[in-house]
Amino acid sequence: MPKLKVNDIEVEVEEGLTVLQACEKAGVEIPRFCYHEKLSIAGNCRMCLVEMEKSPKPIASCAMPAAEGMNIKTNTPKVEKARKGVMEFLLVNHPLDCPVCDQGGECDLQDQSMFYGVDKSRFKENKRSVPDKNMGPLIKTQMTRCIHCTRCVRFATEIAGVPEIGAIGRGEDMQITTYLEQSMQSELSANVVDLCPVGALTSKPYVFEARPWELKKTETIDVMDAVGSNIRVDTYGWEVKRVLPLINEDINEEWISDKTRYACDGLLNQRLDKPYIKKNGKFEESNWNEVNKIIVSKLKNTSKEKVCGFVGDLTNMETSFIFKEFFDRVLETKAYETRSEDKYINNSDRKNYLFNSTINGIEESDLIFLVGANPRFEATIVNARIRKAFLNNNTKIISLNDAGDLTYPYTQLDGKTLTIKNIIEDNHDVSKLIKDAQNPLIIIGESLLKSESSEYVVTSLQKFLTDNNKINDNWNSFNILTCDASTVGNLDLDLINLEKGCFKNNILDNLKNNQYEIVFLVGQDNLSFNKTNEFVIYIGSHGDKGAEIADVILPGSAYTEQSGYFTNLEGRIQKAYKASYPPNQSKEDWEIINNLAEQMNNRKLFNDKDELESSMLNYLKLKNEKNKTSEISVNNFVDDTINIKVKDYYFSNVIARSSKTMVECNNSKIEIKKTGTEG
Repeated sequence: MPKLKVNDIEVEVEEGLTVLQACEKAGVEIPRFCYHEKLSIAGNCRMCLVEMEKSPKPIASCAMPAAEGMNIKTNTPKVEKARKGVMEFLLVNHPLDCPVCDQGGECDLQDQSMFYGVDKSRFKENKRSVPDKNMGPLIKTQMTRCIHCTRCVRFATEIAGVPEIGAIGRGEDMQITTYLEQSMQSELSANVVDLCPVGALTSKPYVFEARPWELKKTETIDVMDAVGSNIRVDTYGWEVKRVLPLINEDINEEWISDKTRYACDGLLNQRLDKPYIKKNGKFEESNWNEVNKIIVSKLKNTSKEKVCGFVGDLTNMETSFIFKEFFDRVLETKAYETRSEDKYINNSDRKNYLFNSTINGIEESDLIFLVGANPRFEATIVNARIRKAFLNNNTKIISLNDAGDLTYPYTQLDGKTLTIKNIIEDNHDVSKLIKDAQNPLIIIGESLLKSESSEYVVTSLQKFLTDNNKINDNWNSFNILTCDASTVGNLDLDLINLEKGCFKNNILDNLKNNQYEIVFLVGQDNLSFNKTNEFVIYIGSHGDKGAEIADVILPGSAYTEQSGYFTNLEGRIQKAYKASYPPNQSKEDWEIINNLAEQMNNRKLFNDKDELESSMLNYLKLKNEKNKTSEISVNNFVDDTINIKVKDYYFSNVIARSSKTMVECNNSKIEIKKTGTEG
């Protein structure tokens, strides 16, 4: 490892690191605009100039590899003069519009010009003007501010995998543009707003909303998919103004999907903020006392066999656990489910439904086999990791189905279960590839789990991987790609009924046959059944599909309005923290169920949230201790063709469906498809 001196401090760095990284290791801050550790080195802005012994000119530290014996100075008059000169050039054409710029208060150019800017310029020429570009409904452009750092260009090409942003023209005529003047065709596009060091690319939905110092910042967890991206929710009063990524190298690195970032305006729309009762086909406002009395009266006059409950896709684990306890201890029935349709799940062992290789493990894999999965729309951040593995390691990717454009090349098979049968019986080329791979990844999507052949495919692939030592203590190649935030947590808490086997949803079958008189829906908006005389109780935050069919509506809280645990697809339990408050008369979901239990039994299930939390964590601990790997028995082969059916990306849950920004994104996609086909 090379040793070098930075301001007379000796540092030892790994081979291949740059002088800038060596300086940071020595605790020296180097100003930069174009350099970003997740992107390739461009060396455009020259702001990171430092002095090196025996070099006649200052060097760009971001592009110079650290070498043995270097002597670097970062604080000499020569370095300061060079940086001031660069800053003067950067500000030649920059408009002085900080008071109206959305980047104000968190702008790299503002911060650096405080240190290296001068009070007057030697340039008297007119400033150049650049027309603004159309980058769709998410990104607002003011290209006169652009300093040509090319971070957005490199992000689009390298991370997002859509080379639609680039530079045209030369010298003073150079402009950054999307070529076709349309929105970036990526679910990660708005990360360029965070990357832009000036105010050239800002957030269109957030324009002129607030200044950074006015906002309350809460570090929490995203629930738009099952990845569990770490985010920061910024609130003004009780209103969520924006969502930004937090760095977590194990999960989302420093990126988030556009849905995670912009669906937050759905927290304001179509909110349920008062209890409602349906009378003569119309909802009428009520109060908590009245609705609780009606529900308790109904429950006491109905046999326990006639009551069932479904938990939704955004429900935190505390709510799911108290709902389960309410059914077990108060109603004395186990007719509860987390699945809203028939889907294969075997929760006898956690490894049967987790992404066992972990999100970080994707980068270590040398072969990825997608079975009925479309990670681009089902788990955008996972897809970005797969692309990263392809770029860095040239990982071979095979898909059983045609999954469309995944932003990386892959070999496509015919989508038949017969192909899977041939693979596990060593009658296919893929068999050898899996056996020869050091760390193969088999990723099974929910489209497969919902197919008739799911049980055969899952169990046979598990057995094949176990027999070939691809599932062991060091590496587990078997992965389920879950789509919803609460799925894994609900399976850990056993909110599932497996009376008719791992595929058939017994509770749902009974509901479709109208065998229940009372149906509880906790944030469940994806259920489709023909309602006859069922009394439906809906606990949720938005007036969506579940509320439409309800007879009584109990207004709950959204994920930003209550603290709660979520377990992501790789089995990592994380806590989402309360960032704002439920509107009007709404309550936290667990509290609603606790109050119902008190009305039924004159005693609450839990005295407070802490008791609920500790009981739930204790339940999980005991379950993990009991869990033992069961013998895998392969079911009979089902000749089937697996089709990928992905939820509408921008309308995948109640919050996204209530978001005006998501509607605009969807319309923009449709518009681009139309013009593409016409062209």
